[in-house]
Formats: sequence, C-alpha cells, structure tokens
Amino acid sequence: MGLRRTSRELALQCLYQIDQGADPGSDINQLRRNFEVNKKAVGFAQELVNGVKDNLEEINALIIEHAFNWRLERMLVVDRNILRIAVYELFFCPDVPASVVINEAIEIAKRYSSPESASFLNGILDSIKKKQPIIQN
Repeated sequence: MGLRRTSRELALQCLYQIDQGADPGSDINQLRRNFEVNKKAVGFAQELVNGVKDNLEEINALIIEHAFNWRLERMLVVDRNILRIAVYELFFCPDVPASVVINEAIEIAKRYSSPESASFLNGILDSIKKKQPIIQN
C-alpha cells in the first residue's frame, strides 16, 4: 500500500471520529497518541483533514447535489467521509488526477465499508467529476 493511501486512511479515521461526535478540533496528532501511525503519512493526512473541515459546507453541498435520492445523514459514516476526502482532493489537490482520486476512494471503500459502497461512491464521484468544470484532470 502506498504512502498516500495510508494518509487517506488516516484522514478517514480522523474524520470518522469527528463525525461520530469527537472534538471537531480533532486531528491526526490525536490519533498518533493512541495508535501506531506511519509518521511519513501524517503530513498529507492532516492536509486532507484540515481541507475537509475548512470546506465542509461546499463539499457536503456537492455530495448532496450528486447523490440522487440520498440524504447525507442516511449514508454510512465511512462512505460519507470517503466521499468528503475524494471531493476535497478533486477540487483542491490539482496534482492528483481525478481517476486516481476515484480509484483510491473505491479501494478504501472495499476495505472499510460495505460490498455495495464501491459502486455507490463511484457513481457519485463520477457524476461530480463530469459536471464540475473546475476539475482539470
């Protein structure tokens, strides 16, 4: 597994905790206090967490717009946060190709979520990618 995937998984764990009622100021360093964490993955993971938190309203709005017949609060917590990370990367990490962002989200969903999640996330992210002109990849 690559370093960026490890970072994405760390970010997912942190965002999951926040979504479940942890301190909204939680960050990767709090995970490091309780779990063994790859130190090389911390920087990008923290960037993802901060980026999602700083742009949460805009990210959630995009997900809601493209998740036909799904309310954000009805989605699995893992899926919701995988989507948030991927949408953040699509819009704020121009060095990562959209195809890589989507593939990473799908692979993480296969590992951490339900069997149906990969296709669910793929559909939403593909829709966002197609309809958003600011995505350069």
